Amino acid sequence: MQSQDVAPRPAPSGSGSGSPGSVVDVEQAEAALVEHYPRLVRLAYLVLPPSLSRGRRVLTAHALTQRALPRGRTAAPVIPAQSTGARDGDAGYAYVRLRVLRTALEAGLPLRRRAWPRRAQLPPMLPQVWGLRLFPRSGGADELALDQRLSALSAPARAGYALRGLERLSDTDVRRVLGEAGVEGPEAALAEADTVPAQYALLDSPEFDPCSLQARPTDLMRRRQHLKAALAASAALAVCGVLLGLPGDGWGPDGPAAPSYAQNPSARAALEPSRLIKVPPAAWKSSARTDFSVWPARGALTGDTELLHRALAVWARPGASVKVSATPATASGGPAGPPQLLYAGEIDTARVVIFYDGLRLARYAEPRDGQEGAALDFARMDGATDAEANAVLLNRTDGNVRYLMAPWVTEAGERDLMKPGSGAMELTVTDGVSAPMASPATRSGTCTSWNVLQVTTPTGTRLASDLGELVPARLTTGRPGQVHDAAGAEALRTWSPYACSLGAVAGQGVRAVNAWNYAEQPLPEASGTASWVCTRAETWRGGGQRVLAQFRTPGSAYGAVAAKGQNVSACGARDPQVLAGVLWKSQTGSWYLLAAGGRDTASIATTGGVKATAQGNVLAVRAEAGAKAGLKGTLEDGRTIEALR
Repeated sequence: MQSQDVAPRPAPSGSGSGSPGSVVDVEQAEAALVEHYPRLVRLAYLVLPPSLSRGRRVLTAHALTQRALPRGRTAAPVIPAQSTGARDGDAGYAYVRLRVLRTALEAGLPLRRRAWPRRAQLPPMLPQVWGLRLFPRSGGADELALDQRLSALSAPARAGYALRGLERLSDTDVRRVLGEAGVEGPEAALAEADTVPAQYALLDSPEFDPCSLQARPTDLMRRRQHLKAALAASAALAVCGVLLGLPGDGWGPDGPAAPSYAQNPSARAALEPSRLIKVPPAAWKSSARTDFSVWPARGALTGDTELLHRALAVWARPGASVKVSATPATASGGPAGPPQLLYAGEIDTARVVIFYDGLRLARYAEPRDGQEGAALDFARMDGATDAEANAVLLNRTDGNVRYLMAPWVTEAGERDLMKPGSGAMELTVTDGVSAPMASPATRSGTCTSWNVLQVTTPTGTRLASDLGELVPARLTTGRPGQVHDAAGAEALRTWSPYACSLGAVAGQGVRAVNAWNYAEQPLPEASGTASWVCTRAETWRGGGQRVLAQFRTPGSAYGAVAAKGQNVSACGARDPQVLAGVLWKSQTGSWYLLAAGGRDTASIATTGGVKATAQGNVLAVRAEAGAKAGLKGTLEDGRTIEALR
C-alpha cells in the first residue's frame, strides 16, 4: 500500500463533524446506523489499509462503525447522504457516514514516536472473536483484480472510489465529503482514484462484504493445554508489536517491499542492517576457506542504512512491482538469519546490494533516481570453492557486464574464446569492481565471438563464461575426474570450435562446463581426421546436467551437435563413458555412418537401417542418406553402453 500523504483534520470543537447543517440527536443517528449498518461497514472495510489482514480489517470495520454514534445532539454536515435513493437528505446517515469515513482514514495513519496513537489506530477492543478467523467470502477473478488495484491506492483515493461506487455521489459531493473527513487535496485523491477502472458494481460483491463472513478455526492442536501459555505470549507480542511498529525505531521505509506479514523476532533480526555480517578486509588471508564467506563488504554505500533496510525488506517480501528471478531449484524466500553483506554501491545507473546467506547469493538493484523497477535475483552457491567464487555479477547493461571480483584475484582480463591465439585484454579492477566487458549471454544473431572472463589468483589462471546468471560458469577441459582449468594453449584450442554451444545451457544454474576431446577419427576417403568432443554442464543443484556430443571435421570453424542428453551420467566423473554417431557426407557425395566412443570402448555395433561392427572406439561404414541406425558400445570390461541421442 502507498504511504498516506494526507492526514484527516480534527473536527471543529464541539461538532464532531464538518460544516454545520441540521441538528442530529443520538436516536436519529442510531436509527440510521442500524438501518444502513451493512453499507457503512462495507465503506469502512474498503477504506481501511490493505496492510491489515482480512480478518483484522473485518473486526476493525465493525468497531469503527459501532463507535460512530455521537455523545449527544450534534450538527450534521450539509452534504447529502446519497445522490439518489432512500437516504437522500438523511442527516443522521450523513453524520454517521462521515464519522466512519474519518476514523477509517485515521486508522491508516502511521504511528508517531512522541504522540499518543488515536483510538482508530489501535486494535479494536470490541468486537472480539476467540478461536475463529473471520473473513469475507472470496469473489471471482474480477473482484480479486479490483481488490489488488485498490490496495495500491492511498486511503483518500480508496475513500473517493468507494463514495463514488457505494454512495453514488457526484464528484462535487465526493470532494466535499473528503474535505469534511479531513483530507487535504480531495482533487488529488479523486485523480488517483481515476487510475482504477470504474467497476462500481463489483463493490456490492461478497468479496467486499464484511457482514457476510466465512469462519475457520485458528488452531486445534493442544489448545486447552497451552491456553495459559498462549495468553501470556499474546500479551507479550501485543506489547512488542506496539513498540516495534512505532516509526522511528526502524531503518526507514521499505520501498518496493510488500506489506509486513510477520513480527517474529528472529525474522525481524534478519532484516536489521545493524546485524548484517561484514567480514574484515584481510580475513581471507588467514582463513582455511576461500569462498564467498570470506569476501569483505565493499562499495561506497555499505553504511547507507536506508538502502540496506530496503534491500533486506524486499528480499523478505518483494512487492508486486519487483522483478524476481532465481536459477532453477533456488529458494527465493527471505534469509533465515542476518546475511553477509558483499557489496553496496552505485554501478552505472543503479544502486546495487549483494548478500550471501551461506546457500544463496541475493542481488538487489534499484534505479539510482528512484525505486520503481527494482529487481531481485537469486542464485544457489552452496559448496562453492575458490575455483567458482572469483566473481559476482554487479550490473548488466547495454550488452556489457561488470563483476565484483574476489579479494584474492590479482589480475582480470577479457578474451575471445573463439580466438585461442589472441591474448587477453586487461580489465581494470577498482575497489573490487571490474570495468565493463562484452557479454555473449543475451546476444542475438550469428555467433561470431564468445568473450569470457579470465582471472588470475594465487592458485592459477581460470576462465569463466557469463551465462546470464549471478556467477559466471567455470570452464574446464580434460577427461572427467581429471579436469583442469581451460587456461593453457591446448585447452583454448579445444574450446574454440565449441564456444557457441555454451548458449544452450544459459540460465540453467550452471556451475561449470567441461569440454572433453574424447576421440579422434580418421575420415573415409582420406578426408582428414575429425574430432569428437563432449561438453558437460554441471549445475549448482546437482541435477539437470546437460551433455552435448559434438563432431568437427577438419577445417570447420564450429562443431556440430551429434547427440545430447540431460540428467545422464555420460561424460561425467561418475561414469566417464560416451558414445555418439552422425551421418556424414564426403566430398565425393558418399554417405557414411560415423561413430565414436571413449578410449575404454572395445567395439561398436550398429542396428536398424545400418548393420556393422567395428573393433576399437571408432566406426565408419557406408550408409544411405537419411538412414536411421542404433548404436551399442562394448567397453573393455565387458559392460555395454547406449549412445546419446
